[in-house]
Amino acid sequence: MGFELIVLTVAGFLTGFSKFSVGGMGLLILPVLMLAFPGTSALGIIVPLFMITDVLTMWPYRRGADWQLIAKLLPTMLAGILAGSLLLTDIDVQLFSLLLGGLILLALLLGMLLDRMGSGWLRKPLVVAVMGFFTGIIGLLANAAGPLVSLFLLEQKLSKRNYVSTRCWMASLTNLAKVPVLMYLGLLTQESVEISLLAIPGLLLGGLIGYCFLNAVSAAQFKWIIRGLAALAATKLLFFS
Repeated sequence: MGFELIVLTVAGFLTGFSKFSVGGMGLLILPVLMLAFPGTSALGIIVPLFMITDVLTMWPYRRGADWQLIAKLLPTMLAGILAGSLLLTDIDVQLFSLLLGGLILLALLLGMLLDRMGSGWLRKPLVVAVMGFFTGIIGLLANAAGPLVSLFLLEQKLSKRNYVSTRCWMASLTNLAKVPVLMYLGLLTQESVEISLLAIPGLLLGGLIGYCFLNAVSAAQFKWIIRGLAALAATKLLFFS
């Protein structure tokens, strides 16, 4: 269990650091977990970690969410989660690694596309529906929808507090929606939750360091560092798994 505990600590640290700083590490956490927990079993370990950090980070921002916007995203987000669950049925470890690597690259490309295009087109109903679907499917399979949601919400002309509150609620609702799906697939079990709890010390340490060093690196610099590391993780999953 020594190597597994190291991997869990690192994954917990990345989760805490991401949630309490500028975010964006969701692209890295699942590939790290898969070093010790191959295939879809890692999904049942990562979701409890995200739910713990959701509770810790959402409390200060529990009010102020744009519920009209959330209501527009939720139906297609749930459809994306259901579509993702079909892909998870009886998938083997190697195929899941390839799928995850491809989804991480897709999330990176979509993020860069949103960076460049921005503006009012992101507020069109069709774009909102498509974004909700991709949030669901990428969120379930790769836990990598956070950066996409953040960029999308930035274009909705929300106040700073409304933006943060809406993002927190979207993350929490997405993770809650994953729970029955992962339980049905047998990926979220009592055993997987007990394994998740071993990552809590790393999670708390990552949260503390992320909070203290929030301003050490600019958001733009941090974003490109994470994108570079995520591209390396995707390459490893696609070609060396």
